[in-house]
Amino acid sequence: MAATDPVAFLRSAQPFDALADEDFARAARAVEVVFHAAGERLVRAGGAPLQHLYVVRKGAVRLERDGRALQLVEEGECFGYTSLLTGEASLDVVVEDDLVALRLPGEVFRALLADARFARQFTVGLGERLRRSLDEAPAPAFAPDLTRQVGALLHGPAVWIEPGTTVRDAARVMRERRISSVLVGGAPPGIVTDRDLRDRVLAEGLGADLGVDAIATRPLRTIAAGAPLYEAWLVLLDTGLHHLPVERDGAIAGVVTSGDLLKGVAHGPIAVLRSVERLPGREALQGYGARVTEMVRALLAAGLDAPAIAGLVARLDDALVRRVLRWAEAELGPAPAPWAWLAFGSEGRMEQTLLTDQDNGLVYADAGAGERPWFAALADRANADLEAAGFPPCRGDHVARRAHGTVSEWTARLARAVDAPDPHDAALLLDLRLVAGGLEIAPLEAAAARGARDVRFLRALARDAIAFAPPPSLALRLRGAGSTVDLKWQGISPVVFLARCYAAEIGAAERPTLARLEAAVRAGLMDADLFSSVAGAYRFLLGLRLRVQLGRLARGAPATNEVTLTELSSVERARLKDAFRAIRAWQDKAAYHWQVER
Repeated sequence: MAATDPVAFLRSAQPFDALADEDFARAARAVEVVFHAAGERLVRAGGAPLQHLYVVRKGAVRLERDGRALQLVEEGECFGYTSLLTGEASLDVVVEDDLVALRLPGEVFRALLADARFARQFTVGLGERLRRSLDEAPAPAFAPDLTRQVGALLHGPAVWIEPGTTVRDAARVMRERRISSVLVGGAPPGIVTDRDLRDRVLAEGLGADLGVDAIATRPLRTIAAGAPLYEAWLVLLDTGLHHLPVERDGAIAGVVTSGDLLKGVAHGPIAVLRSVERLPGREALQGYGARVTEMVRALLAAGLDAPAIAGLVARLDDALVRRVLRWAEAELGPAPAPWAWLAFGSEGRMEQTLLTDQDNGLVYADAGAGERPWFAALADRANADLEAAGFPPCRGDHVARRAHGTVSEWTARLARAVDAPDPHDAALLLDLRLVAGGLEIAPLEAAAARGARDVRFLRALARDAIAFAPPPSLALRLRGAGSTVDLKWQGISPVVFLARCYAAEIGAAERPTLARLEAAVRAGLMDADLFSSVAGAYRFLLGLRLRVQLGRLARGAPATNEVTLTELSSVERARLKDAFRAIRAWQDKAAYHWQVER
């Protein structure tokens, strides 16, 4: 907001920047510049409401209720619209610092509300404002249309063969039609791909007269023709498939391939997955982090929100983990007992975006207790390979090379987390996710279920969660170099930790934070308005942090979680304050719910 001319300043402020020229000209003719000294009270709750919309040019005003400061309004932000919309003064407005503001008469403001884009700034709920505030992004180098429907990628109708067809005839059909798969009739129907012919027939030394039923994949995993592009990415990343039948009006309309999803998407998730699948060895790991960062940058610029991006990154990271574990097993020889690789923290919740500290563990069957050196070597090689790929070593050393043991040892550790609640072990208990390996982890999941039934454990968990709190409103000031905010610990983590508490109380199996909040709504612990504001705050903070981190990486600086308010636009600052207020309000409700002190 560097403009000195009042009209130019007003034009640069949201939502005046969205007005048509004719409407803005009307506002510009009516605006006036006013000054109010620090300490002046502009309106008192219950008194005469404000008759103007104010846009702060310099200084700040403080919004209060019963003497308690609720919000600070600074440069580029608006106040007075609540009075104009409701005809009532619900808050005190006190000048915090000498105020220079642009003042627009109420009748002009109301006339401008006929413009839907202008009106949304003042009339939509907090959740919607937060969602819209990050819609604008820099033009990307790669920008696929992520809303494009999967059905638009189909090149032709589905090609079917009878169940009794031989693999020789199936191969001929694929060659003649120049396709890489055929659908196989029957109940249920199946699919045979060129990979099946290679891996299940030729590699196994089976004859060409074999019936396709012996190698067909059933049942079919399908996707709706109207689904957006990124949902097809999720399915292929989840399943490891390369061919995805597409349904339209209850019938299979055709098949899309991973190659179809690769075209024109050089930095998309399928391209990154292909690069992981083709890694020749650990010497090729070094470029993984850079490829993921470029993909994240492109997806964010193309309009995909941060939680969806995190889901894609998590699936790619899982594929890499499984790859390095296969290398380690191949070098060490067969495992002496079944094992499982676990992810914790943001990896366990599938909420990692850029590559951050590893948070993982290794559990193996009790029968392997006498073979600890083998499992220690497996963990050490996997951790080292992940470091080479760009995942830094965990600052708390919570990695598999330190956290490996038998099922009984892990179960005992998690039981202690319930009996004598420890914040980190509680996070292990509730965020753990199986990534690789054939060991059943039901005993560990049972420990989590036991914690959900322990009121003392839940209360301790909630107390720890509420200890992470957003900064007070008056601390968010544009003074000097600007206030510094830690977007993770003061914004994202309070939501993550409280959502974990709610999930534990209701025994929800979900790991991602937004899914946990949705489960809390279904269980009656949150109403729709609270969910909208908290979920909106979480999405906004994730997106803002990601945008700030990517900007710093582009400048050659480290991607930290801290940001100064002077780095942000006036809109981002306003929405950041909105997000923090929503989180504080939720924490107040949660403190009452679990009977813990703030």
